[in-house]
Amino acid sequence: MSLCSRGNKRKGDTATVVSSFCCIVEAAQIFPEIFGTKNEKVITLIAFSILIKKSKLMKAFLAGICLFFATLVSCQQKGEGFTSVSADEFATLIADPEIQRLDVRTVAEYSEEHIPGSININVLDEQFAVVADSTLRKDAPVALYCRSGKRSKKAAAILSKKGYTVYELDKGFTGWKQAGKETEK
Repeated sequence: MSLCSRGNKRKGDTATVVSSFCCIVEAAQIFPEIFGTKNEKVITLIAFSILIKKSKLMKAFLAGICLFFATLVSCQQKGEGFTSVSADEFATLIADPEIQRLDVRTVAEYSEEHIPGSININVLDEQFAVVADSTLRKDAPVALYCRSGKRSKKAAAILSKKGYTVYELDKGFTGWKQAGKETEK
């Protein structure tokens, strides 16, 4: 049984703060990909300072941090109707010939280098949604990417709201190349 899930039999500020401290430390250990080693230490220090101060304001702050990270964890992989995937997962997805490959970067970026078999529709173009609707099929998933992941998340949100099943390359084309995946010019 974790320290978080145990009932607190003692009442009072110290018991509440100790329990909160344990929850934060435990969350940092359970979700290292979010907290990271460095962040885990920072969170532990914050929780420890709260334990020492025992003030109501600090406990409220700690509760806010807990809520923030709980929300972050729940939203990490699944965006607003789309799924962010790693380069390896993306490669597995696009191995299926039914998957539509979409590069949402500019024409110039696409012309320099892109993932083989992808088509280009610039998400920054005002007509992105219209062009995407006239080009893509809704009966087949869309695997899309940009340079770093920011524009692709925007495109993924737009397309998923229009009814497409969307997979977004989390670290973008840069992450794809760093993973040593195939590209073409």
